[in-house]
Amino acid sequence: FNRRISFFITKLILPLNPNQTHTILNALGHSPNKKLGQNFLIDGNIVRKSIELAGISKNEAIVEIGPGLGTLSKAILSTGAQLFAVEKDKTLANYLEETISKDSDNFHLLNEDCLKKPLGSLMDQNQTNDFKIVANLPYAVATPWLEAVLSTALPTRMVLMLQKEAADRYNAQPKTKNFGAISIFLQSAYIVHSTHTVSASCFYPKPKVDSTLIRLDLKQSAICFSKETKALIRTIFTQRRKQIASLCKKSDNEVIKHWLESLFTKGYTQSVRAEEIDLPSWQLLGYEKTNES
Repeated sequence: FNRRISFFITKLILPLNPNQTHTILNALGHSPNKKLGQNFLIDGNIVRKSIELAGISKNEAIVEIGPGLGTLSKAILSTGAQLFAVEKDKTLANYLEETISKDSDNFHLLNEDCLKKPLGSLMDQNQTNDFKIVANLPYAVATPWLEAVLSTALPTRMVLMLQKEAADRYNAQPKTKNFGAISIFLQSAYIVHSTHTVSASCFYPKPKVDSTLIRLDLKQSAICFSKETKALIRTIFTQRRKQIASLCKKSDNEVIKHWLESLFTKGYTQSVRAEEIDLPSWQLLGYEKTNES
């Protein structure tokens, strides 16, 4: 886009309204990519709520996924934080370089797939001991990205904008249809501190479903499952309506055998199904590490 439009865009007070967002995208010759889940935040109250929930301190390391046009990015940077953002879309990454990177030494942008670099360039800066994530997550990658984070480094807090369906799975309790493998992985490491419903009208283009703003706080003794244990739990939940005993009886895995015995000791019967087993029992299946704070 030309210098005149660039000047106009950078002087806008964010968050952008729908008309301003449309103007910028037209100037960039860019249409929102559905496959990348590009729904741009246009509600200032939600931006402020995200910053409030995050509780950001000056110079604190923050990771943002899919910054898009930089609405949330600018709010984060206004706190004095060091922002590590990862944006897959080349056009939007170039726009952010032109409008934010030039004005802020605290903005560290990586043009990459967040599934390959779930924490952007943060790992390269050796700042993973104490950091937070604040992001309006692209819907298509929310769960695989979250699993990648849990396998990489644990932020002290995450404030995430998610499709409501995904947030419901993350926060699901045993004996409910939404309880599954990701519920176990996430809740073993994090406390779901709060959830806030966000209307589809807060985004451009307007998605077909509402979203949820969720805050997750790291547990004092956070449990991270090994790669093998995660794979095992996922496999079990692919046949969630089958009885656990019938699923595991043919296994030669001694861990599985001992786990079944522990379930029966706790009072579960052979007819119990995966979604009926409580979180502490799943944690007995084995895990890789804990985070002691």
